[in-house]
Amino acid sequence: MNFTQSFRLALKALTTSKMRSLLTMLGIIIGVAAVIVILALGNGVQGMINQQVDKLGINMIQTTVWGRGDGTTMNLDPQAMYDLVEEHPDVLSGVSPYVSLTATLRRGDTKYDKTKLYGVSEVMYNSAKGTTLDGGSLAQGRFLSYLDVTRRQNVCVIGAYLAQEAFGGDALGRKLSINGATYTVIGVLKQQGQTLEKGGTDDRIYLPYENAMEIMGSRMVTFYIFTSTSGDTAADAKVVIDGMLEKFFQSTDAYYTTTMAEQANLINAMMGAAMAVLVAIAAVSLLVGGIGIMNIMLVSVTERTREIGIRKSLGAKRRDIRRQFVIEAGTTSAIGGLLGIGLGCLLATGVGSLIGASLSAQMGGASFHATPTLGAVAISFGVSVGIGILFGYLPANKAAKLNPIDALRYD
Repeated sequence: MNFTQSFRLALKALTTSKMRSLLTMLGIIIGVAAVIVILALGNGVQGMINQQVDKLGINMIQTTVWGRGDGTTMNLDPQAMYDLVEEHPDVLSGVSPYVSLTATLRRGDTKYDKTKLYGVSEVMYNSAKGTTLDGGSLAQGRFLSYLDVTRRQNVCVIGAYLAQEAFGGDALGRKLSINGATYTVIGVLKQQGQTLEKGGTDDRIYLPYENAMEIMGSRMVTFYIFTSTSGDTAADAKVVIDGMLEKFFQSTDAYYTTTMAEQANLINAMMGAAMAVLVAIAAVSLLVGGIGIMNIMLVSVTERTREIGIRKSLGAKRRDIRRQFVIEAGTTSAIGGLLGIGLGCLLATGVGSLIGASLSAQMGGASFHATPTLGAVAISFGVSVGIGILFGYLPANKAAKLNPIDALRYD
């Protein structure tokens, strides 16, 4: 009996008891669908992360400075960071102190106490990409310029929430008060969140960092954003920054520097580990499905004992019987795998549509595509068939070893 005949007999055996066959396949269907959904969602999130990295710039470097922690007053003046950029134009192209501050913000008699204020330099805006280094983009006006920062001009760039709530959407050139000082709005950022809400993503203000430090009454800056000349020089730029900081503080524990590429690699590694754990959990369903196939094949061998005896008496060899039952097990798991692939693709598309908009808003507008890859589909199908063959071999071998005389006597 050739493979084609064995396959037809396997299909006939499956269609003889459709409900039993479906229940046998259920573990394989659930396992394959779960694996495909997990991989599709994981790939979608990783794709969003890569988009965000491309948007922010692979040449971005972040440095946190918290000092020696020994009670001394050794603070690093921001000018030292500017001097570092000027000394190394081959690897560094700019730096922006990033000062988060608390201040009294008013527009007329209305106070806005949830708005986040940040002191930055002109480097915070990437004119080539048209975005800020934290993912925002301009809807109106312009960003802070070099002259605004060096001259400590009372100008600011505001988020979409404040533009709408305080100025009714017409904010350019209008005035607001920060700690009693009058600031002119020179730019408005595009809306990033799904809705405009108080204290949300769009409720923010950028002003020159020198002004921010004056408001705080301190020249201590704990966070800096550097840009390297290109993505290829980011690692060298990090070495330069760390070298200067180590020399200044005489310690490697007083600061921490990371490149955008390192952050992306770390996130992707964490995502990969999480996906591996989830896939391993989902694979338990495949194991259960394999046990189910083995169980039903053992029942099938028992039910078809007389058939096996007749075939052996007519000249069928052990390998023919073994191959027949292995093909039946493989066919069962293969059909279950195909059904699981279809279900997984549908679920991945549905779940992706449900959570895509929310994830996109949180990731600065990056698109989310939970599309199963050809590799994931091929691996899932291959594993499902392999499990069927593996767990079907024991019943098949049992059938092949039956004594034909005893099998013919079986009732």
